[in-house]
Formats: sequence, structure tokens, C-alpha cells
Amino acid sequence: MNLSIFSLRKLFVISVLIFVITGCASTENGLQGAGGKGPEPTSAASIPAQPTQIPVQPAIPESRRLTLEFPPRMRAGVEGDIIRLTLEVDDLGNITPTAKVEGNVVVGETIQTPDLYETHNVTAEAKLDLAGFTVQPPGAIYEPLKRGQSVTFYWSINPHETGKYRGTVWLHLNFENRLTEEKDRVAISAQMIEIEAVDFFGMSVNVARTSGVVGSFIGGIIGFSFLEDIVKCIFITSDVK
Repeated sequence: MNLSIFSLRKLFVISVLIFVITGCASTENGLQGAGGKGPEPTSAASIPAQPTQIPVQPAIPESRRLTLEFPPRMRAGVEGDIIRLTLEVDDLGNITPTAKVEGNVVVGETIQTPDLYETHNVTAEAKLDLAGFTVQPPGAIYEPLKRGQSVTFYWSINPHETGKYRGTVWLHLNFENRLTEEKDRVAISAQMIEIEAVDFFGMSVNVARTSGVVGSFIGGIIGFSFLEDIVKCIFITSDVK
């Protein structure tokens, strides 16, 4: 009886051991079937490199002072005058510019121009539109513009007749790319001016000249008649004596 119980216990232990060994073998085979390895880490070399994008910074504007000087009043047909336009680096801040000619009007403003001098040829273009005047030079004037340097434009003007005249002083900047030769023209300023042309007694040039000739003629006649009366008076006095 005791022998039978011992045999059953021995058989039970052996069965448990066989079950454990069989389970471990199945687990090992499953791991080997799956490659026996976990997921492999992704290699850094397999990730496509993203291009580095460097933002293009816009050109820093250059602060400049634009000064326009012109005569508000001048004599028609008698004298000429000068209009001056200057584009210079704004070292004075908001200080009001002074006229170089006493009595002239000076208009100043601060403008921002693109700083493209490293890659472009920059040219300043100025033009004066003023009907009723002889303007020299009559067309556009061009001056190369460099960083930190000033440019000045001059016009000689002479009004034909008396009156009030209005005109415009234009300023453009021309940019030419040195590599592509592409060109661009940018309007910078359009300033209005008003000039009054006057003459003696407020008359036009032709009337004033004609009046001068007529006045001289009439004065001569009056002077001659007065002189004749004086001579007659002298002779009459002599005869009485």
C-alpha cells in the first residue's frame, strides 16, 4: 500500500517536470522563430537629412536726409535762380536744415533707402517739372549713389512771365543687380514747389519793357517843351530890357 502511494507521487512529480521542460522549450522556440531579438533601433544614418534653411534677412534700410531748397519769389525775365536737391546721410536727426541762400525756402524730410550696395549698382535719378520756366538741365539727372555718401542736384531756372507757378521735384532710385543685371526703379519722393515770378509794378515783362520805352519818349517830349519855354522866357526878358 505504501509502495503504491510512493509510486503515484513519483509519477506526479515526473509529470510536472516534463510539463515545465516542455513549456520552456516552446517559449525558446518561439523566441527563435521571431528572431530571438527585440525591435532593432533605427539607425541615424537611415533618417534622411533635412536641409538647413537659413532665413534671408532683408537689407537694413539706410536713413538719409532729403533737402530741397528753392526761391519762393523772383523777378521774371530779369534774373535766374537755383533749385538745389540734396540726398545725404542723416547725421543731424530731426534738426531743421538751413537755407544756403537767404530768403529761400528749405524743405527737409527723412527717408529710408534699401542698403543694397554690396550686390547692386545704385543710381539716384532727379527731375524738375516746372512749366513756364527755362530749366537747365531740362531732363533727368543721374548720380551714382554709394553707402555713406551724399549726392546733390542743381537746376538753373528763369521764369518767362509774371505769375505763380507750381512744379514737382522728383527723386527715384535705380537698382541694377550685378549678377543677374536685373533692374528696378523705385520712387522715393515727389515734392511740390510754388514760385511767384514778379516784375516792376506787377506787370508782365513785355508790358514793363514797352512802358519803359513809352515813358522815356514822353519824358523826352515833356522835357523838350519845358526847355523851349525857358528859352522863350529868357529872350522875352532880354527884349524888355
